[in-house]
Amino acid sequence: MDHDYAREPVPVGERKKWLSISMIWIAVGIDLSGMLFGATLGNGMNFTDALFAVMIGSVILGVLAAFCAYVGAVTGLSTSMISRYTFGLSGAKFVSFFLGVSLLGWFGVQAGFFAENAYVAIESVTGLNVPMPLLAGIGGILMMTTAIIGYKAIEKLSSFSVPLLLILIVLAIVFAVNRFGLEELSRPVDNIFSIGMAISLVISIFVVGAVISPDISRWARTKKDAVLASFFGFFFGNSLMIIIAMILSRIMNEDSLTTIMITVGLGIPGILVLILAQWTTNTSNAYSSGLSLSVIFTKTNKAVLTLIAGLVGTMLAVLGIYDYFIDFLTVMTMFIAPIGGVYTATYYIGGKTFFSDVGHKAFKLLPLLAWALGAFISWLTMDPPIGLQLFTLTTIPSLDSFVVAFIFQAIFITIYKSRVAKGAYQDERVNRTGY
Repeated sequence: MDHDYAREPVPVGERKKWLSISMIWIAVGIDLSGMLFGATLGNGMNFTDALFAVMIGSVILGVLAAFCAYVGAVTGLSTSMISRYTFGLSGAKFVSFFLGVSLLGWFGVQAGFFAENAYVAIESVTGLNVPMPLLAGIGGILMMTTAIIGYKAIEKLSSFSVPLLLILIVLAIVFAVNRFGLEELSRPVDNIFSIGMAISLVISIFVVGAVISPDISRWARTKKDAVLASFFGFFFGNSLMIIIAMILSRIMNEDSLTTIMITVGLGIPGILVLILAQWTTNTSNAYSSGLSLSVIFTKTNKAVLTLIAGLVGTMLAVLGIYDYFIDFLTVMTMFIAPIGGVYTATYYIGGKTFFSDVGHKAFKLLPLLAWALGAFISWLTMDPPIGLQLFTLTTIPSLDSFVVAFIFQAIFITIYKSRVAKGAYQDERVNRTGY
């Protein structure tokens, strides 16, 4: 029996309260990639503008996550299982493959960050220079072990790691301020990022998590639990480490978080806790990748699929995918954000009737078209060199793609409902599955 319910709704008796779920999202959000981005943002914008961008972006992200998580709580299904109702049986496999591969790449990026910090830690203690690919491989293998066990292991890891992470953050700030003061926060810098671009990147750093939030929110006891857990988990999980990294990097004039920990006197304990933060984040990546692959390979155990996902992601880390962090993040966001727009429109506009049965339609072409249009608009509004930036909508390309996909899917469903009301379809149940 699958006790992680990869291909079926989570039973009501197994569901959790909002606080334990929010701890998972906070643990996932507190990671080295967020801190790396915070250091980059803090040195590329006026501090006040950067802080404003982080807060606005995190609020938008929290609302977006709650919007998506609600669907997971109502259905009890993972993101990839929800996609079966939205895109059709074969369409769901296509979407799930894209999600799974994207999360594999993200796993590799995070394993690479793990290797960078482990390298500094080992060198500072022993003087040895261990090859980065070897450390990335070891880190990837360790991180996927928790994901193989499933949700309950992630929950326990998060409840253990979040208090340690928060203690580390407080100590790092106190030590840094006592030693360096706060004068550097007001130091003028050349603005590399516009407000819109900064907000977009703040959302992008965790938008994949928002779109796949049903993977975790399906475990919520009630819809209210899912909404509260997702909003607060994403808001605090996303904003906290970015802001801390902005402050530390500015007052110490240092981008490397590992170097910062050593400089303020936290040393190896601080680095070990940072590595733990990476562990919680990458466990979620491997877990959701396994859920996505379980929709494609329906006869293979999810634990086996998670193992394969972790091994492939580890190989990507060994090959150095983390060197392309920003580009990978940008491209991935362009295609994944509109998936959330399509399935939320299907639920909120179409209603529960669109989730009553999967049907036998292989591909639901209009939802797939809505997804493609969302990604296309994101490409047109995104900054070069990845995008064309021909025009702007919300000034946040990742949000553009979600909203555009939602609007087109809502239009398609509204037209379908209008035709049903006029009697264009005699058998609503049959035609709903292939609209």
